[in-house]
Amino acid sequence: MSRALPKYNKRRVAVIGGAAALALTGAVVVNSALAGESSKNSTANANTLASVGTISCPDVASQLPAIPATAKAEVDRNLALLNTQIAEANKRLVDTVGQGGPNFVNNAILGPLKDKRVSTVNRIATAIGRTAAKPQGLEALAPCALNGGGVNAGGAAGNQGNAGNNGNGMGNAGNNGNGNAGNNGNGNGNAGNNGNGNGNGNAGAAGTITCPDVASQLPAIPATAKAEVDRNLALLNTQIAEANKRLVDTVGQGGPNFVNNAILGPLKDKRVSTVNRIATAIGRTAAKPQGLEALAPCTLNK
Repeated sequence: MSRALPKYNKRRVAVIGGAAALALTGAVVVNSALAGESSKNSTANANTLASVGTISCPDVASQLPAIPATAKAEVDRNLALLNTQIAEANKRLVDTVGQGGPNFVNNAILGPLKDKRVSTVNRIATAIGRTAAKPQGLEALAPCALNGGGVNAGGAAGNQGNAGNNGNGMGNAGNNGNGNAGNNGNGNGNAGNNGNGNGNGNAGAAGTITCPDVASQLPAIPATAKAEVDRNLALLNTQIAEANKRLVDTVGQGGPNFVNNAILGPLKDKRVSTVNRIATAIGRTAAKPQGLEALAPCTLNK
């Protein structure tokens, strides 16, 4: 026969039972919230990856001739590097979705990737050419393309920039495709001019690019290499001029690292390829100059 609980015991049981019910309810609420959040994040990530697309590049290995045993290690190392470069470019494609203007992917991802691949396939050709016929035309395999998704990673940013101009009649601040530029349109009467800035007064603000002089660091140039060396020295000057022009044309675009990623980085890669061609030309009939790649990086001077 059960005995009735004392009053204080009844009260304690009621309190404990209420706390347990509250804890159980809280756990259900938290679990429901987490489940909803996880589902939402998974969907967002899937949508982001689907909208970005992927970068694909021509296969280099299948286009190579027979590789001499003495060159195999170097060729294999550079073929692996080509794959690493593609993987890094695809990662950057995802990490920077929504950044920059409508040409951001071409300028800041595909362009630098092409320049890196040019340098890499040139090293492959040079390695093979030391003990066999040097393969020609590998640079044609350097350009890559953005496949799938249908949305340029920078296109969304371009639309965001234009959205910043809706309803306030400001200039072209959003047309640069930089989301922040769109925000510049909100505020005062001068904000609209910020978007037009490629022409007036921004040339001075953009600064100039300077690079180490290569010609002064070269040894005596054999007569058989002079034409090729002169052609590539002229190309170095052309590359600097093009980079300075692009510096002015893209002022105000992209984020804080835009100049490094989209101008100085690609310029360095182009210069690496060019100085390597100079060294190779001299090395055919004389001692090949070493360390020219150290002259490739350039700087922005304000």
